[in-house]
This record gives sequence, structure tokens and C-alpha cells, in this order.
Amino acid sequence: MSSETGVQPIRVVAAAVVDDLEHPTRLLAARRTEPPALAGGWELPGGKVDPGESPIEALHREIREELGVAVRLGEVIAAEGGDGSWPLGERYRMDVWLAVVTEGDPQPIEDHDELRWLEVGQLYAVGWLPADLPVVALLERRMVGAARKP
Repeated sequence: MSSETGVQPIRVVAAAVVDDLEHPTRLLAARRTEPPALAGGWELPGGKVDPGESPIEALHREIREELGVAVRLGEVIAAEGGDGSWPLGERYRMDVWLAVVTEGDPQPIEDHDELRWLEVGQLYAVGWLPADLPVVALLERRMVGAARKP
């Protein structure tokens, strides 16, 4: 529970969809269409965990609904400190996994109007939503490090 408000945060899940789990060189960005306050901003696809659903079940469901694909999950991309989840404002906490598409071709089916594969040197070519920026920065460090390994 949040010590400041006494309210349990709402769990959100997201996938950092990459081209390769071990040596990623590209990251998929999705441009939101709603709600109006977030429309036009770029994010990692995902959404809220429904009651009775595990975070992993929620992530697979969200990626199917939003992008029309199946994914294999890799490691959790954890925030430093705390429980490893990323803050999304005051009420939400986001858990992020690396993911690779195993079935289908990502399409902007729900909540998005455009998708872009970004190379490591282009990660900031889109206007990421502020809450996703620290995740992208961590992914950038990992992608650059992976590119240096033989």
C-alpha cells in the first residue's frame, strides 16, 4: 500500500517489444489515441491488470488486443529501488518485461494509431510519454551494451 495515501496502487503492465531478447537492436513504440490527455504520446504497449488476472496474463491479453500479436516474455525491466515497478503518476505502478513477437505482425489495433520500430540511435525520435522515458533510458543503456558484446 502507498504509505502516503493508504490506497493500493493500480497495477499496469507493459512490454518493451524488441527484435531479440538477448541482443536487442530495435524497440517498438506505439502512439496513443486516448485518453485525450495522452493522445499523440508514444509508449510501450500494455495496460491495466484486470481483477483475477496475473500480471503476465494481463500483458499477453493487452498485447493481443492492442497489437494483434503473441509474444514471448524475457526478463523484467525493473526500476531501481522499491519493488522494481515504475511510477505512473500517483495512482499507478507499471511492471515492464522485455518481449519478442512470436506470432503475427504488430498492428495499431486498439488505443494506438501508429507503431514504429526504433533503432538504438533513434530511441528519442518520438515523443515518449514522460512515465516511459526512464524505462527507455534504461533500455537504451542495455541495448548499447548488448551491441558491444561479440
